[in-house]
Amino acid sequence: MSAPLLLDRLLLVSHLFQQDMAREYAGTPLSEARMAVLWTVHHAGPVTQQAIAETLDLTPRTISAHVDALEGSGHLRRTAHPDDRRAHLVALTPDGTALMSETVERHAELSAQLRAAVAPADRDALERGLEAVAARLTELIAEEATGATASARGVA
Repeated sequence: MSAPLLLDRLLLVSHLFQQDMAREYAGTPLSEARMAVLWTVHHAGPVTQQAIAETLDLTPRTISAHVDALEGSGHLRRTAHPDDRRAHLVALTPDGTALMSETVERHAELSAQLRAAVAPADRDALERGLEAVAARLTELIAEEATGATASARGVA
């Protein structure tokens, strides 16, 4: 039997993170997708739903459903956009801000635990390697999207 490929290991790590998130959010109105919306608003500040949709590469309808749910759970609020009467700004509520502060703290703790699992001499190399893998995967996705767009236009 051959050793697992790098991709196999990355898929396992992804699966483990998904299991951890599912456990963490079980019984709450939160999910991986809704947390992605909260992260986007946390980092961008008050932002339009259109900007959230573009950031997460999701349809406006999907974002609207997530924002509706997060507004209902008290994590987000919509306010009138000051310059565009057709748009609303989405912002964290005090409960949403508290949740994101707690989440940032837990992420820092888990990051420290995961980093500590790696031999000290290998930690910097691990981080450089993960950055390189993420960058290359981003490039491959962009190349595929460009190729798919060219194919759709009949360009070879």
